[in-house]
Amino acid sequence: MKKKTHSYLFLGSLSGTIIIIDQITKWIIRQNLSIGETWMPWSWMEPYARIVHWYNRGIAFGLFQNGGEIFAVLAFLVAIAIIYYYHHVPVDDWALRLAMGLQLGGAVGNLIDRVTLGHVTDFVSVGSFPVFNVADSSITVGVFVLIFGVWQQDRRERKEKALQKNSEGNNQPAEFSQANE
Repeated sequence: MKKKTHSYLFLGSLSGTIIIIDQITKWIIRQNLSIGETWMPWSWMEPYARIVHWYNRGIAFGLFQNGGEIFAVLAFLVAIAIIYYYHHVPVDDWALRLAMGLQLGGAVGNLIDRVTLGHVTDFVSVGSFPVFNVADSSITVGVFVLIFGVWQQDRRERKEKALQKNSEGNNQPAEFSQANE
């Protein structure tokens, strides 16, 4: 039981921190900017990045704007799946654990908005890229960490197989080596 609790400490700390930062930044935007209003702290950044109060009823990139309830249910199911599966992940699989924590924080951050507001508050606008928030960023980084982890694990397994194959090819059966002595 103690191992399981310790295992969830990282997940809870990481996802909890993301949820808190996400909700605080969204609250600041809702309190200080009306919908569609833009704030530019530095004029030289204007063509590249700005803060804009926007909301999204769909998913990433503004897709599926009428599916808010479906995405709330999916976010809830994803969160439950991550919480359930997390303790089954080997402790040394840091990439998967990190990815799951990032994705859980992002999913719950946006789920809170969907349940309390009926939409997700977005506010970071970079170039012509769709407006996003801390939770969206966390989910995206989590996906990249997951891909990197899978790639790294695949490389490690290939190396191990190659080493095993080389060591098996260099070892002669015991009968053959005794006959040649």
